[in-house]
Amino acid sequence: MLEDLGYEAIDNLPLTLIPRLLDGPARPVPLALGLDVRNRDFSAANLIELIDRLTRRPDYTLEVLYLDSAPETLLRRYSETRRRHPLSAEGDPLAGIMAERNLLAPIKGRADVLVDTTELSPHDLKAELANWFETEAGKRLSVSVQSFSYKRGVPRGSTSCSTAAFWPTRIGSPNCAPKMAAIRKCRISSPPIRDRGILRESARPDPFTLPAHLQEGKTHLAIGFGCTGGQHRSVTLAEGMAAALAEAGWQVSKRHRELERREPAPAPADDASREGSARW
Repeated sequence: MLEDLGYEAIDNLPLTLIPRLLDGPARPVPLALGLDVRNRDFSAANLIELIDRLTRRPDYTLEVLYLDSAPETLLRRYSETRRRHPLSAEGDPLAGIMAERNLLAPIKGRADVLVDTTELSPHDLKAELANWFETEAGKRLSVSVQSFSYKRGVPRGSTSCSTAAFWPTRIGSPNCAPKMAAIRKCRISSPPIRDRGILRESARPDPFTLPAHLQEGKTHLAIGFGCTGGQHRSVTLAEGMAAALAEAGWQVSKRHRELERREPAPAPADDASREGSARW
């Protein structure tokens, strides 16, 4: 969850290695260290000493996040996951839970942020952490837009897919096939597309959907546009959507799956033929 919020996260790092880690080169993003009783050399006294030492250093801004939960909830979680508690050699999770709570009591008292996860779902917990540790104000959602051919199947991981298969299949000169600008011009100038505003409506980002995904805690959205061959109609639609998203300020990437599989076209013979021949 902290990685999704922009942190570099390292889990279960031995306490003795933390000073060496922090003395290394400066990092472009904040660092989140996951520490608990699983750590090989874990000691509550040593961890408090480390917290005090880093707090006194002006080059660090330290915050201690403590996740807590009711014992009966932890017991149910261990039962559901069938995992052994690290402090319960005999396999009694309740004994391990109580020993852990006693061991971590001094750490809990030093916490800057205390979150009780007893009644929280993973989504609720992520929202709570975002309230405390958001690193970047504004949009965090990245969007990828991809064109594809239905012959080769819908791309895996697609959040939503739309079709351009109802568009006219043969428009303009056949020579416009490898030329992105010409493809777009041929498609847009088609009367069914131009007169009915199909491109404008299909490639317009929904002003509600994207913020709703962001509010739901999503960090990535994959939008697919498909047609029969995946080289013309879906490409035009994906290009239009990517341009609209970028203009609206969203972080967007685009890919044309079927065009990537084509053989590279030969280099143009002269400058006159080079114009508009960019390959995708």
